[in-house]
Amino acid sequence: MLPACRTEGEGFAIPQFAVDHGDVEGVLHELRGFHAAFHECFARSEPREHFFRYMVGQLSALERKSIEPIALRIEGGNVRAMQRCLSEVVWDDVQMRHTYHGLVNDDMGEPEGILIFDETGFPKKGKDSVGVARQYCPGLGRVENCQVGVFVAYASHHGYALVDKRLFLPEAWLTKTYAARHTRCEVPEDVGFQTKPQ
Repeated sequence: MLPACRTEGEGFAIPQFAVDHGDVEGVLHELRGFHAAFHECFARSEPREHFFRYMVGQLSALERKSIEPIALRIEGGNVRAMQRCLSEVVWDDVQMRHTYHGLVNDDMGEPEGILIFDETGFPKKGKDSVGVARQYCPGLGRVENCQVGVFVAYASHHGYALVDKRLFLPEAWLTKTYAARHTRCEVPEDVGFQTKPQ
């Protein structure tokens, strides 16, 4: 289903986003089909199913879409098992990205498609998340304690999709001052500083 456009006639028209009940009928079946494309990325069936439940939770009407509210709301959800799935289970993220890029290309690929790079910040109060530091937070428009992510989206006449992301690691995280956090957050030793464009 391709949406009607709000900016008809422009090079890359912005689609309207109005969803009614009829638009989402059968979405669970389609989500299962999407999920099946990533079957080979998981070594075991349990994490594969937890990942599916997590996707269902992300599409739910929950206000907080972290693991615990999702696991408590979704049929078959298990808080600890879903937390372990996202934090400890190893899956083939390179294959996942490759599969996903193929799906985006199949649905939206065209010679005039473009990549869009952008950064955004996530305010954080604590010090236990990777990359948290006092830095410019684009979402707030000021320097604040936050994480910053760099995102890549693809857009064409057929639609748009997020295609990649990286967490920005501030240069301070590679100094002795942050050594304990670096270790506690299990940042790989071979990670070096890169600017956001890099």
